[in-house]
This record gives sequence, structure tokens and C-alpha cells, in this order.
Amino acid sequence: MTQKVQGVPGAHVGHGHLKVADLDRAITFYRDVIGMKLMTLYGKQAAFLSFDDYHHHLGLNTWESAGATPPPAGHTGLYHVAFLFPDRKTLGQVIDRIQRAGYKLTGAADHGVSEAVYLNDPDGNGLELYRDRPKAEWTILEDGSLELVNLPLDVDALVKEAPL
Repeated sequence: MTQKVQGVPGAHVGHGHLKVADLDRAITFYRDVIGMKLMTLYGKQAAFLSFDDYHHHLGLNTWESAGATPPPAGHTGLYHVAFLFPDRKTLGQVIDRIQRAGYKLTGAADHGVSEAVYLNDPDGNGLELYRDRPKAEWTILEDGSLELVNLPLDVDALVKEAPL
């Protein structure tokens, strides 16, 4: 019999750790395009990055993946890592950097509670970059659940609202 757990107060996702083929390339992408800070290098095989002064929000390593190719489509594995940005302006700025660096978005959506764009990093790892709307703007259904939608997001307007 499976016991239903109602959540764990105080728990949250602390960090993600990705296998990459080329550490320098991955560091350049996450630092210069996404906007993270390089906190620590672990030799020439791993790096730890953060959005602020936290020890790391993201680890990158080549321990089992140096020179490797991305996993083929249709296999199990990580769908994406999501990075929450504090506001619409900051999200627009990072999208602008992504586009200027030549990376293509794989999707964009207005989810009602958030606005999100999707892309793959240089190693094919899926990323979601998003901002939450204020909770006062969320639609709560009669059963108490959130109304989540998948509507088009005007990415060009988002970028135009957030000049670098």
C-alpha cells in the first residue's frame, strides 16, 4: 500500500548537476548566456555555478561524458531543468542574450501562472527559463487546484520590454 505524502515543509530543490561533453563550452554558455557566476572549478572535470552567492545552483561535469554525444530522442532521462527568474524584465534580458548568442528557442508558453521559454544547452540538455506571475493573478479552480494553461507567449514583446 502506498502512503500519500502531503508535502515536506521547508524542502526544495537545491541544485541540478549535468553531464557535459566539453566543460569550457558549458561554462561559457551558463556564465555568459544564461547569466550564472562560476563559483568553483573542481580540477578540469567539474564546475559549480550560481545565480547569486549560493555555493551552487548548477553543477557541470565530464566525469562520465567527456566528448560524448547527447542521448538520443525517445529515451528516458532529464526532460529539463527550470530556472526561475525574478521578473519579466530579467527573463526578457536573458532571452535576448540567448538569441544574440545564436541559440534557438525550442518553445515558449504562457502557462497562466508563469511565462516560460524552452531551449537546449550545447549538450542537448533541456532548459526552461521562466518567471512566475504574482500569486494574486493565478486562477484557482473550484476544486482548489491551479488552472494551468499552455497559451502562446509573445517572446518578441517580452524581449522588447527588457532592453539590456
